[in-house]
Amino acid sequence: MILIDNKLISDEVVEEQFVCDLTKCKGACCEDGDAGAPLTDEELDELVDHYDVIAEYMTEEGKAAVEKQGKYTYDKEFGWVTPTVNNAICAYGYKDAKGVIMCAVEQAYNDKKLDWKKPISCHLFPIKTSKSKLDPDLEFVNYVPREDLCQAACGLGKKLKVPAYVFLKEAIIRKYGDEFYEALDAVANR
Repeated sequence: MILIDNKLISDEVVEEQFVCDLTKCKGACCEDGDAGAPLTDEELDELVDHYDVIAEYMTEEGKAAVEKQGKYTYDKEFGWVTPTVNNAICAYGYKDAKGVIMCAVEQAYNDKKLDWKKPISCHLFPIKTSKSKLDPDLEFVNYVPREDLCQAACGLGKKLKVPAYVFLKEAIIRKYGDEFYEALDAVANR
């Protein structure tokens, strides 16, 4: 375990290798799971404030799910999450011509219509974060790829020799800042 700024990081974050291979997994993490993507309180406001822009990229099924469930929902286990279509694909997801699940939020960001890229839980995947129940200042940062869905990403990461934290550099900096990433990189390269 690595401790940086009250963040307890599992060794796997720096030891395991991972590079998303969307041609193989087709973005299955956006439709497989027990709930939608976990959201921060700030992200709830982003979805409400910018829904009209995001909706331009959504499917009719996704819009119907939002109409029925709301722009976000509450899950007993995960807290605030994105709504889903038929308990499967995220309501903000859509499939491109190759069958790869894309994100309406991220596409609006890529088209420079938003300054918010996507939920941080999605951006960080397969890193999952959680707060300690005993110490509210302590956060756990764990590497948790999906055993079946992420096989291709783990294989590509090994082939390219890219540690998970390096692949997720942009997301880690977005969540914790440059200094945190530099400290993590320094520990990884000792």
